Amino acid sequence: MVKPNDSMASGRELSPEMDRLHHRFNSDDWDDIYVIGDVHGCREALGRLLDTLEPSADDLVVFVGDLIRKGPDSKGVVDLVQARSNVYSVRGNNEQKVIDGRASVDSLTASDRAYIESLPAVLSWDDVVVVHGGIDHRKPLAEHTLSDLLNTRSLAASGGYQRPYWFETRREAPRVFFGHTVLAEPFDSEYAVGLDTGCVYGGQLTAYDYRAGELRGVNPSETHVSRSADSIVQPRPATSETYHEL
Repeated sequence: MVKPNDSMASGRELSPEMDRLHHRFNSDDWDDIYVIGDVHGCREALGRLLDTLEPSADDLVVFVGDLIRKGPDSKGVVDLVQARSNVYSVRGNNEQKVIDGRASVDSLTASDRAYIESLPAVLSWDDVVVVHGGIDHRKPLAEHTLSDLLNTRSLAASGGYQRPYWFETRREAPRVFFGHTVLAEPFDSEYAVGLDTGCVYGGQLTAYDYRAGELRGVNPSETHVSRSADSIVQPRPATSETYHEL
């Protein structure tokens, strides 16, 4: 059902290195498709969101990465995702930190860590790409490194949480579903869909119903980590003016 290393639409292929970390689906194999934002160990909120979505075994559930760290139950989230054959995730920058040895989560077993190491950097179907961080439209997709796909946020030279953001200025296919940038509300355009609404920081846990074209979400039961307001983005609709300024 999953076809690793398929090329995406002509002219938008990944580099050979990244294509090895790419899994492509045939959307016709699934009844519904749901894409879920950064969970960060918020197992309770994730359970309530899945209860709301009620995915069947014939539905595909995809996560944009950062399943783990910061929240109270990274182990529970990984167990849930691993247990369901119709659930997949790309790796986020927090999974990569564990893979690289820059961070650890004591509750994770060796089997859990092996699963995290197996996560692709890219999932795709139709003319859709799922990555954790983003895609910089100023350069070909084939030139994107793993770090680019996990961490792209601002297009400013100094990076960080400042405009222009890649998703607000994107004007080309494929449509990119992403997390990583904490948003005050979901971002939904023809070319990008941002789903990290800061569940671990007290925001919603957000999902996108691909067939219906609708956003769904649940509020967390508590705030687990504080975050400054200047690192939570109030997204703006992309305009041709901001695009051409780049």
